[in-house]
Amino acid sequence: MTDTENSKGQPDVFPAALFGLCPHCGQKTLFRSVTAFAERCRACGLDYDKYNVGDGPAAFLTLIVGGVVLALALIVELNYYPPMWLHVLLWVPLTIAAVVGSLRISKGVLLILEHRNQAREGSIDDGVEK
Repeated sequence: MTDTENSKGQPDVFPAALFGLCPHCGQKTLFRSVTAFAERCRACGLDYDKYNVGDGPAAFLTLIVGGVVLALALIVELNYYPPMWLHVLLWVPLTIAAVVGSLRISKGVLLILEHRNQAREGSIDDGVEK
């Protein structure tokens, strides 16, 4: 068994998210574009549409990356006083790359964890037996 597979033969969470591996069979079929999931795995047929990662990764990553980039921009400004055009040239591409790159990984992690934990929509248990 390799260190990138767990006991069920499925790839570990972070390598699978990083490389876009199917959480069931381990083939590179999770994404159809940079951040969009494929409809299903071309190798094993796992339906990715039944999983819902929502907008959580985008919201949190935008705030986290925005805070980090703001801190870096302030450090550069206070130490070197570059012109505004240089700030735009530095921070806009860095922000876009950081959000898109980390969005792909975080969306993959959430989908893989949903699959592994068999997460489903919640329901309220009213104590009545069926």
